[in-house]
Amino acid sequence: MRARFITLEGGEGAGKSTQARRLADALAAAGLPALRTREPGGAPGAERLRQLLLSGDAAWSPLAETLLHFAALAEHVAQTIRPALEAGIWVVCDRFADSTMAYQGHGQGADRAAIANLSGMIGLVPDLTLVLDVSAATGAARLAARGLGADRYERLGPEFFARVNAGFRAIAAAEPRCAIVSAEDSEEAVAARVLSVVRDRLGVLA
Repeated sequence: MRARFITLEGGEGAGKSTQARRLADALAAAGLPALRTREPGGAPGAERLRQLLLSGDAAWSPLAETLLHFAALAEHVAQTIRPALEAGIWVVCDRFADSTMAYQGHGQGADRAAIANLSGMIGLVPDLTLVLDVSAATGAARLAARGLGADRYERLGPEFFARVNAGFRAIAAAEPRCAIVSAEDSEEAVAARVLSVVRDRLGVLA
């Protein structure tokens, strides 16, 4: 079986990082070598861009922000994701190009056709995308419970996140590779749903 590329998407507080870790651990426990990574980031140059995007105080235009995200994504794919897949390692990624479409396209009003074209230039489409769906109230409560300083995106308002969440649902409805997973319940319950989808779609973790 060839290595597969799985992405987890969703708004703030959906639990993507936690579920990515649990999924990568489950794959490894099943004897499938797995790499967990994140977007933006996952390669030295991309991590530097991540710091700029999440911690900076610049008021980027939607186009500039989109291009920065795709610069990080291109480096991530070239340096980390594609080499891992070619080596037979499954890759579990916390966010990918769908987040740019949801955040910059739907949330900030960037040109969605341009984002789709840039995604095509990257030349890598996930085998499976798990869209963790959570209400704005639940997401906000989870962020508050972390007790950590909010990054630049997490400080944006509820209207922005409503547009982002609607964007993720629109992406999932249009893309057969996507599966919406309710993330409203406990970490363990959501993990069970994630594993069930992976089992059904990819025929592993039986």
